[in-house]
Amino acid sequence: MFFEPRGLATGIGSVPYTDPTRAWLLVKKYFPEIPHWPQLPLRGRQEHFVNQSLKLLVKTGLLIDDGNKIYFDTTRPDWADSLTEFYSVYLACEEGDREALNEFALRQDAAAGFYIFMDEIEKGNEGFSFLKGQVVGPLTVSLQAKDERGHFAYYNEQLRDLIVKTLAMNAAWQADAMKRFGRPVLIFIDDPALGVFGQSGYITITRDMIKEDLKTIIEAIHKAGGLAGVHSCDAIDWSILFELDLEVVSFDAYNYFSSIVPFAAHLREFLNRGGALAWGLVPTLNDRALDEDMNSLLKILDGEWAELLERGISRDILVSRCLFTPACGTGLLDPAIAERIYSLTALLSKCFREREGLK
Repeated sequence: MFFEPRGLATGIGSVPYTDPTRAWLLVKKYFPEIPHWPQLPLRGRQEHFVNQSLKLLVKTGLLIDDGNKIYFDTTRPDWADSLTEFYSVYLACEEGDREALNEFALRQDAAAGFYIFMDEIEKGNEGFSFLKGQVVGPLTVSLQAKDERGHFAYYNEQLRDLIVKTLAMNAAWQADAMKRFGRPVLIFIDDPALGVFGQSGYITITRDMIKEDLKTIIEAIHKAGGLAGVHSCDAIDWSILFELDLEVVSFDAYNYFSSIVPFAAHLREFLNRGGALAWGLVPTLNDRALDEDMNSLLKILDGEWAELLERGISRDILVSRCLFTPACGTGLLDPAIAERIYSLTALLSKCFREREGLK
């Protein structure tokens, strides 16, 4: 599927509020064409990724959440029965059972922003071009959750499979829930831990493992009728993402543009087959967010595009497949800084589109 945002803007996900209505008003004000449901980490542990995305694993007894740590206890006597219960629900989802898919739903007490988002769009969605959701990435989760011995879940094939399939169905549930409004749905997989690939402490993590896990989630999003994106705010091996069947690759263009240049050939192939780039050009560090303005950011963009043009990437494709975002989420920032970041992202999009004659 082609995704041509033509310089529109959206957010990564998190905003620094506890009131979901206030969070929604921020999103709606600055990203009226591609609103995202706001994640609210300041509400506390209830909005932790376990409660948002992995609740079925807790419900079936596979994942233990004792309030201090999360871990899988594969020594439990009912482990095999719990596995059977989980995979029965998962396979029912694969066969199109909507009731089973609801087992992977975002809970209202863990994703208050999602439910405000849905309620408000229900009231009227005429101005929206796309709707955006997000789910935490499998590598990020698997390098936080551990087994009963304290080993990362990522290195246990069975545990990693449980995590990946749970995230896939959570993403599919979001896409399915939002598509009823008759707008294209975009789901980002937010996986900041992708930056560990290639580091000496993680030599057993292979590109094929990363691609296979992401592929499972991407396919689930597509099967549910959504468009898929992956966001990483680090310098990574971008060829991993450019080789996947994604509609969007989202990156921190302010801090890490240079990391993408060596993969220009892969980027060109990705764009030529219909992919889009989400340019995280608005910095989310406090001092940088205050230092930059629309003119300085456009100057940075032009300089970065000049490097890509030299490497054979069409400017027309860059324009049509360009989306603007903050460099990362804003959930832990001062609210005034977060609003400046959202405002600046919206202004960048507006000025860019006017300059390029886009409507």
